[in-house]
Amino acid sequence: MMAEMIGSEHGITDHDLKDIKPVASAYVKNMKEERSAGKLQFLDLPYNKKTVEEVLKTVTSIKGKFRNLVVVGIGGSALGNIAIHTAMNHPFHNLLTDVERNNIPRIFVLDNIDPDRFSGLLDIVTPGETLFNFITKSGTTVETMSQFLIITKLLQNKLGNNYREHVITTTDEKKGTLRAITKHEGFKSFTIPAGVGGRYSVLTPVGLFSAAMGGVDISELLDGAAHMDAACQSDNLWENPALMGAVLSFLSHRKKGKNIFVTMPYSNALSGVSDWFCQLWAESLGKRFSLNKEIVHTGSTPIKAIGVVDQHSQLQLYMEGPYDKVITFWVIKRFNKNVPIANENTIENELIYLKGHSLNDLFNAEFEGTRLALAEERRPNCTLSLDELSAFNLGQLFCLYELQTAFAGKFYNVNAFDQPGVEVGKINAFAMLGKKGFEQREKEINIRLQKTQKKYHI
Repeated sequence: MMAEMIGSEHGITDHDLKDIKPVASAYVKNMKEERSAGKLQFLDLPYNKKTVEEVLKTVTSIKGKFRNLVVVGIGGSALGNIAIHTAMNHPFHNLLTDVERNNIPRIFVLDNIDPDRFSGLLDIVTPGETLFNFITKSGTTVETMSQFLIITKLLQNKLGNNYREHVITTTDEKKGTLRAITKHEGFKSFTIPAGVGGRYSVLTPVGLFSAAMGGVDISELLDGAAHMDAACQSDNLWENPALMGAVLSFLSHRKKGKNIFVTMPYSNALSGVSDWFCQLWAESLGKRFSLNKEIVHTGSTPIKAIGVVDQHSQLQLYMEGPYDKVITFWVIKRFNKNVPIANENTIENELIYLKGHSLNDLFNAEFEGTRLALAEERRPNCTLSLDELSAFNLGQLFCLYELQTAFAGKFYNVNAFDQPGVEVGKINAFAMLGKKGFEQREKEINIRLQKTQKKYHI
């Protein structure tokens, strides 16, 4: 990303960094003040040992009772769960036998209300063998609560009064419909801290419960986050990776016109983390109004790519398309497996160059070749390297990008912790479903649809 590698037209110069340093230092100080005032509660999560104890106590009490764990949530209530499960467990975890999984339950995440997918999952899990974890911060999320109504009715029909043992909720401590139902029915339950938004909640019981059920060392996960938090306290750009990440992305956007932020892990295991980051970045920074109430329509667009898969799809655009992208590679130095390609006695002559190599070597060569090719075309890119994919390092990743996003919110001068644009679509959906109190909006929608709707029959 630096000008010394790709030139000053597209790369960040030392002068750019020098100019922004006073502002960056001020933002570090401001973040520390906000944290002390209790305004950044997501940063306290790595140190909450009580939550770890509570989660592990529950997991221990139900160990071996369920063959399946189904997490029901959407957005921040689902993506962190998927990220941890994809990163930490066997890539085909749910296809392993019970013995091969060490009796760890199969883990499914219902993160959408697609009727066929929803019904399809219920086709393959036996209610008596399944624990359902319903997650919604507000306790009223319509997608989650609609599935709650269907699933709890199914459980009641199949299991009678014992159905309560197959439900665990994760929601606000006091507010919301799900909390009220939980109290009435006596469901086991976890609390989401009031000051932690959904997309920053992966290190609360939102993500920790399914992680622990899946055999992940959640103490290590939090220790990794705490380690990264400590590493991001300096106002020196070169000693604070989250601050530097925010600065580079912001300058690339505002000074160099790069408004698309691609994360490209060379690891299928990190694909879920990339999805998690896309929500975090987009929902935090894509805003109409600045903190000064000025209309700014700002933010950069996060895109997910996977190495080497997307070398054969998106890379053509990144190499020869508009100069509007920054690409961040995520690489793992040591994979769990080393896979030799072929025995030298059986290899064909035209493939002799693969002699003595492994899939690991090929993976790394394709990564190095891709980032070099992009640099030669003056395409900004940088690399985040992990020595291995562990719970500790995954915790570091979560904390790094949450902090980077919070810092970026300072540079963009927007509220990185709300999502007002999401609410309009919800209001329209409520009106179209006939929810009480939305009658006027329903009339407005019907008038608008009559004017604008066109149908094409194919």
